[in-house]
Amino acid sequence: MVCHDIRELLQRLTALGELHEIRAEVSPLLEIAAVTDRVSKGGAQLNRALLFNAVTGSPYRVATNLFGSERRVAAALGERFGALFQELLAQADGSGALAKLAALPLTPAWLAAAPLMAAAPPAELAATTLSSLPLIKNHPYDGEPDHDGRFITLPLVITTDPDLQDCNCGMYRAAVSGDNRLVISWGEQSGAAAHEAAWQAAGRPMPVVIAVGGPPMLTFAATLPLPLDEFTLAGALQGEPLQLFRCGNGLPAPAAAEVVIEGYLLPDKAGSGAFGNHTGGYTPSLPAAAMGITAISCRRDMVLPSTVVGRPPMEDCWLARAAGRLALPLLRLDLPEVVALHQPLAGIFHGAAIIAVRGADGHGAAMIGTIRQNPWFARAKLLVLVDACQDPADESGVLWRIMNCVNAERDIVISAGSVSIDATGKANGNRAVEPDAAVAALIEKRWKEYGFAG
Repeated sequence: MVCHDIRELLQRLTALGELHEIRAEVSPLLEIAAVTDRVSKGGAQLNRALLFNAVTGSPYRVATNLFGSERRVAAALGERFGALFQELLAQADGSGALAKLAALPLTPAWLAAAPLMAAAPPAELAATTLSSLPLIKNHPYDGEPDHDGRFITLPLVITTDPDLQDCNCGMYRAAVSGDNRLVISWGEQSGAAAHEAAWQAAGRPMPVVIAVGGPPMLTFAATLPLPLDEFTLAGALQGEPLQLFRCGNGLPAPAAAEVVIEGYLLPDKAGSGAFGNHTGGYTPSLPAAAMGITAISCRRDMVLPSTVVGRPPMEDCWLARAAGRLALPLLRLDLPEVVALHQPLAGIFHGAAIIAVRGADGHGAAMIGTIRQNPWFARAKLLVLVDACQDPADESGVLWRIMNCVNAERDIVISAGSVSIDATGKANGNRAVEPDAAVAALIEKRWKEYGFAG
């Protein structure tokens, strides 16, 4: 079962023993982030979702690390979203990943998952101000030199084209740069950037909505690098359509959102401010889209979901790893020999992946070439190919394979800033050392006779 909003997720995490409530007053400037970072890196005994009930300077609460483990991702998104995605792909025409994705919007299941628009905004939403929101600052130099470093770190940024036909819901961080102004860092290749260019060409102000909270599946969908409508994709992955409502500037927003911020892009860019990220360093300040706010509403007992970004392991790593459950069936469309996929947390935001295949038999380089043609893996900083007998999640075992199965001149390819390693066994390689099957069975049968327990 998926969760439909943050409240339901908090209840489920409480029942699972996965939520730790902090009742002591905590500052949103660095302190919440420091607590979250320590918990995220504290191992299974400490790593919990956090609910800060008393945040300095705000009447509202903050929740962090909600998706910060495989168990919590499953609690939020359910266990079947990967299977549902495979079922969607099976309905679509075409023989490869790109063809299937292009055909998805024509399938009955996709059409049935289209969002439903309410006649009016939810009654639970009430007007509030930007200064009342408990927006957090993650790292000491965040914001320099442009602002004080408070960011909305789990925003659903909603934009559309001037014809109001092509809606995009992306995850782009937004910084507070004034009482009624946000600076949004969307990439040059993003859907929002394409919309910005279209509105500029039309000579009209571009509407923007930023929602925080709402269906966890929509938060997940907004992070995915797929050319699909995120509202419909989220509905398809959770097995029922999303509920939306129309904002004052004409854009949709999820009815289950905790906060909804409405506005329009301003004519001039603004500095995004430095931001500490998963590299362990700061992204420098760059010119970014500036949004003038026209309205803010939130639930009266609002809980603001926030994420702390930094050196792995952190919460965002687990959401990215969940995305691999969608990447795997897409990859198999182009390369059916793929058996399993593992994304090491240390390199997950660089697209690093270990992929196990069957039947390489000296054709590993060609298989890597096919994988690189898949848009999900085209710019992956590191790809490692191993045989099906190697569990790709066993990172130590994979390293052993690299050390023993790789000829650097033949099996390592460096191109366009990316590294590909073929660590599969080669047809002319040495015979693998394997235990005698009969003796292994005998040892298993007599193990306790040798005086070992279990």
